[in-house]
Amino acid sequence: MSYAPLAGRTAVVTGAASGMGEATARTLASHGVRVALLARRADRLTALAARIEADGGQALAVPADVTDAASVDAAVERIHTAYGAVDLVVNAAGVMLPNPVTDGRADEWQRMLDTNVAGALRVIRAFTPDLIAAAAAGRTADLVNVSSIGAHVAFPHYAVYGATKAALTYLSQSLRTELGPRDVRVTNIEPGLTDTELGGHVDNAELAAQLDGMFEALIGLSADDVADLIAYATSRARHVNLRQAVVLPTRQA
Repeated sequence: MSYAPLAGRTAVVTGAASGMGEATARTLASHGVRVALLARRADRLTALAARIEADGGQALAVPADVTDAASVDAAVERIHTAYGAVDLVVNAAGVMLPNPVTDGRADEWQRMLDTNVAGALRVIRAFTPDLIAAAAAGRTADLVNVSSIGAHVAFPHYAVYGATKAALTYLSQSLRTELGPRDVRVTNIEPGLTDTELGGHVDNAELAAQLDGMFEALIGLSADDVADLIAYATSRARHVNLRQAVVLPTRQA
């Protein structure tokens, strides 16, 4: 499968310090995309940028917190100064903090809402003008949101996480009605069980054990599997929008 059309494009990838964001940044860069790396952990971004450049790619480490509007605005300015306008945005930043709703962990709920929903919106607001301008100039323009199968399938004690991902899935669907007529593609990726750092954030021993058991039984996806799907979707002809993709381990029903 040829991903050659990606060469020469400029991308922003959030959540690039680990997991699907990191894998997506590496994959896009390997196909000739200039990649701006956004995440909070500056040391990881610097190391990833160095790795990409050592492999012949181009990358810019931009420490930023998507939960902070001023931080996102500063990141936009730095990216525009270094790379100019972008034509590919991947919202991969996310947190997963499952616990029973009856535990009432409002701090966790707010963190998931701020990152998974409001954070994605901040990035969309920041870069949508670039995408619209790129499309108007006849170039391919893509917004990719990384949601979750949890947007559709209910898992006990993942209610708030699933709700944030359902919001992101609906947002993607609605944005297609606004941006599609302007030739900006909106793609929503919904992975199932995937091996990332998210599982390490679970502080509930019972839920963490359940997650470990699922990986043993189902043979989860790797972050690279999801990154490859994103590269595929964004390398199609500009009139073709792979609008939504659910990607699961073969054993996951």
